Amino acid sequence: MSGHSQFANIKHRKDAQDIKRGKIFQKINREIYTAVKLHGPNIENNPKLRTILEKARSLNMPKDNINRAIAKANNQNDQDNYQEVIYEGFGPGTIALIIHCLTDNKNRTTANIRGYFNKYQAKLGVSNSVQHLFFKAGVIEFISPLDLDDILDLVINFEILDFSKDEEIVQLIVAQEDLAIIVQALRAAKIENFVTNEVRNVPFEPINVSDEDLVSYQKLFDLLENDDDVQFIESNLKK
Repeated sequence: MSGHSQFANIKHRKDAQDIKRGKIFQKINREIYTAVKLHGPNIENNPKLRTILEKARSLNMPKDNINRAIAKANNQNDQDNYQEVIYEGFGPGTIALIIHCLTDNKNRTTANIRGYFNKYQAKLGVSNSVQHLFFKAGVIEFISPLDLDDILDLVINFEILDFSKDEEIVQLIVAQEDLAIIVQALRAAKIENFVTNEVRNVPFEPINVSDEDLVSYQKLFDLLENDDDVQFIESNLKK
């Protein structure tokens, strides 16, 4: 029985991972579709698309999936119309949240986000209700086996506001006006596999919360992240 139980647990974990993987690919599909619709399929003229495709490859997204998303966006008869919608509010422990969505039905997305917030006694705010707690900065994330010191040597001539490495994911926070030139320097040093390469909201003062609030926040975060319309979430929670 124990062997059967172990197999069932492994299968359950694998199924859960496959579902999460599928949701990630679905979100990337929307990003590819929207980037191509806005600026065309040529990555030389569409740096946003280039970064999205690098992220897709780093996550082992099948090439057929990528090509279908590009072809669909190029189809003049395609009627899908995704719009970017941003929600702001306070989660458990007064954690500030900025939620970025791509949706083809704003009413549905708003109702879902409001429902998630209500479930965990969080407060959904109006536009710019938490924006003052963040500043705009360039966020660069990429996969690299190099030591962090070696990576910092590659960008020693630039001002790096913050940096970290979690397993093989390197994160650099830079002045937004330096974003493009720093990415160019990294590419020149054969750094690829960019997961993020854009201006985002970075908290002025990350905060700590109680263990109880942290548990509630994680449950809220999981709900948001599993929503097909949610692309990414920014918060001022201290890592």
